[in-house]
Amino acid sequence: MASAMLSMLLITSCSNSSNSSQPIATNSTTAESTPSPVISATPVPSSESDPIALQVSNMSLEEKIGQMLLVGIDGTVLDDQAKKMISEDKVGGIILYKNNIQDLKSMVSLVNSMKESNSGNPTPLFMSVDQEGGKVNRMPKEYASIPSNAKVGSSNDANAAEMMGKLLAREVNSAGFNMNFAPVLDINSNPDNPVIGDRSFGNSAELVSTLGIAEMKGIASEGVVPVVKHFPGHGDTSVDSHLDLPIVNKTAEELAKLEWLPFQAAIKEGTDAVMVAHILFPNLDPDKPASLSSKIIGELLRGEMNYQGLVITDDLTMGAIMKNYDLATAAVDTINAGSDILLIAHGYDNEKRVLESLLDHVKKGKIQESRIDESVYRILALKAKYNLSNEPIPVPDLTELNKDIKSWRLTIEK
Repeated sequence: MASAMLSMLLITSCSNSSNSSQPIATNSTTAESTPSPVISATPVPSSESDPIALQVSNMSLEEKIGQMLLVGIDGTVLDDQAKKMISEDKVGGIILYKNNIQDLKSMVSLVNSMKESNSGNPTPLFMSVDQEGGKVNRMPKEYASIPSNAKVGSSNDANAAEMMGKLLAREVNSAGFNMNFAPVLDINSNPDNPVIGDRSFGNSAELVSTLGIAEMKGIASEGVVPVVKHFPGHGDTSVDSHLDLPIVNKTAEELAKLEWLPFQAAIKEGTDAVMVAHILFPNLDPDKPASLSSKIIGELLRGEMNYQGLVITDDLTMGAIMKNYDLATAAVDTINAGSDILLIAHGYDNEKRVLESLLDHVKKGKIQESRIDESVYRILALKAKYNLSNEPIPVPDLTELNKDIKSWRLTIEK
C-alpha cells in the first residue's frame, strides 16, 4: 500500500457503491491457515522510569493476556463462570448488552458485583457498553431517550453533537460504566446497508467527521473512554457483519476519498480507541478481514495513519468471523496484526478458547511476548489516564440528567 495514498485524503464525496453481498468461499480460514505476518512490537518504555512499564514487567503472561480480553456475560446476575473470568482469568473488561439489563437497580447491582469480583486485582475493569443513542440504546427505561446520530446530523450542529456525547457519557457513567463504544464514524453511503443507517450522522465525510469528533470529545470530557467505530468504514456494506462477512471491493484510493476521512480526523484529534470492523476489503487484503489483517491494522492504521492508541476488535463471535474463520486462529491473527483488545461478547467457552490459544502461541513463539507487552502497556496507560476504579457506585438519582436530556432534545427537534 503506497504511502502516497494518504496524500489524497481531502474531504470529497465518493458516490459509487462497490460492495458484494456474499463472502467468497476461498477466503474461509481454518486452524491450519497461514498466520498473519507478525508486526514488530513497539518497545515498551523502561520500567526504571515508567510505573506502567514496571507494572507490565511484574505481571504474569496469563495476567497480561487476560487484560487483552473484553468479554460478555450471560444473564442479569453474575454467575459462577462470569466470576471466574474476572477473578481467575483476570479479563481486562466486560461488555453488557440489553439482555443483561432489566432495570436501573439491577443494572447497578450487576456492575457493582463485577467490580467486587475484580477487587483483588489492582487493575480496574473496562466496564463497557454500546450506548449510541437511537435504536442502539442499552440503558433501562428509567433513562430519558437520546435520539439517533442521524437526527443530530440533520441539525448539522457540532455543539449539539458535543452535548450528545456529554449526555451519553453521563448516562453510562451514572450506571458505573467507563467505556462507551461510540461515536459511529461510518458514512451512510449505501442505501442498502442493513446495519448502519441512522446510526451514522449522514452521507458526508465532512459532516460525519465534524459531528463525530464533537461527540467523541463530549464523551471524553465526562470521564468516559470513547471508542470510535467501525474502522476502516462500515457505511458502504450491504451485509450485516453480525450475520456474515461483508465484502467491499473499493480500492485504497476510493476509500481514501471517503471512508477513511472521519477516522483520520479522529486520530488527528487524539482519539483514545478505535474499533476495527469484520469486513473483507480484497483490494487491501484478499485473505483476511480488516479486524484480522496486518495490512490494514499494522501497515495502514498504525503505520501510514500513525495511530498509536488502543485498537479493539468488533465482537469476534459475530457471524462474520464464526461462519468463515476459526476463532482461536482469528485471535492469534488479530494480535499479530496489531490489535490490543479482543472483544468476545458471547460464550464462556469462546473466551476460554481464545485465552488458551493466545497463551499457547506465545509459549511456542508464534506471538512475541513483546507484542503482548506493547498492548498491555497501552491498556494500562488508558486505564490510568481515565482514573478507572473498582469502587462500587450507588443507585443514581436521574432527575437532573433526564431533565437535561429532554431540554437538549428540544434544541435539535426544532
